[in-house]
Amino acid sequence: MGTTGEGILLRIAERRAVIERYVEAANGRIPVAVHAGAQTTADSVALAVHAAEVGAAAVAVIGPPYFPLDAEGQYRHLRAVAAACHPTPFYVYELAQAAGYAFDPAMLLRLRDDQDNVVGMKVSDAPWEKFERYLLDGYDVLVGPEALIHRGMQAGAVGAVSALASAFPDRVAAVVNEPTEAGAAGLRDLRAAIERTQRHAALKRILARRGVPVAPDVRAPLRDLDAAELALLDSIE
Repeated sequence: MGTTGEGILLRIAERRAVIERYVEAANGRIPVAVHAGAQTTADSVALAVHAAEVGAAAVAVIGPPYFPLDAEGQYRHLRAVAAACHPTPFYVYELAQAAGYAFDPAMLLRLRDDQDNVVGMKVSDAPWEKFERYLLDGYDVLVGPEALIHRGMQAGAVGAVSALASAFPDRVAAVVNEPTEAGAAGLRDLRAAIERTQRHAALKRILARRGVPVAPDVRAPLRDLDAAELALLDSIE
């Protein structure tokens, strides 16, 4: 229910249903981290509580979009959600482009000290200068931009949460397991090609092409690919 999962466009009841299906399907074999970010603190809290109750391994939350929260507002929101799902591990999801503002690093250190289930962050900011400021003590950092996997893991990041991995898990896992500059550059180029289409529908179509029974349906206002984008998608290996 994160960015690639279109969660922010689904109703709360729909998100709960999806979460329940995934946790049930994982059946304890695969840890499921649930994105509980929403427009309001109340909805984020409700989703986080539900995730913990159904057995999610972790909860993650992006900053509520539209209104630019200051550091105190950011702290109050994140702490309320983390406290609601305690002791389930809690991850901050930093994506300034989507939220409309960046989380304050000093606020994050305060949050870590005050809430003991705050364990890490997914950082999706780029370029490197915007990413590296979140390599904070006490946070397990997961790299969002595939082009930064190599550099991020060299600097202490523990792994990646990748949009591309939803359709190209083998290629992303190879770079995470052996983080080389050439491997990250290959993922950068692949991501750039996908972004020239409509990312959400494109990734679903690639999954279908790889044998996964999934339709290209996306929640409006996202849209499916047009003829030119379909032709471009056919050129992506």
